[in-house]
Amino acid sequence: MIALYDNNAKKRATNLSINSDLLKKAKELKINISNTLEKTLIELIKKQETKKWEKENKISINNYNDRILNNGSFGDEMRNF
Repeated sequence: MIALYDNNAKKRATNLSINSDLLKKAKELKINISNTLEKTLIELIKKQETKKWEKENKISINNYNDRILNNGSFGDEMRNF
């Protein structure tokens, strides 16, 4: 599987605008904002990449499902369940 991003890439400082009260509460709770942002970005990117892949492969997936529906899958006659 192709890596989602380079996990060893150098960290880079950036400026963000965050609701001041939200930032205050996060700091009070000792939430690591950088780490939390990275984890959230990873999940959002995974979801978007999955949607993109499904859209790009929709025709092939539908063709495969139709073939299995009409012909069964390899080894169906060998199964005991």
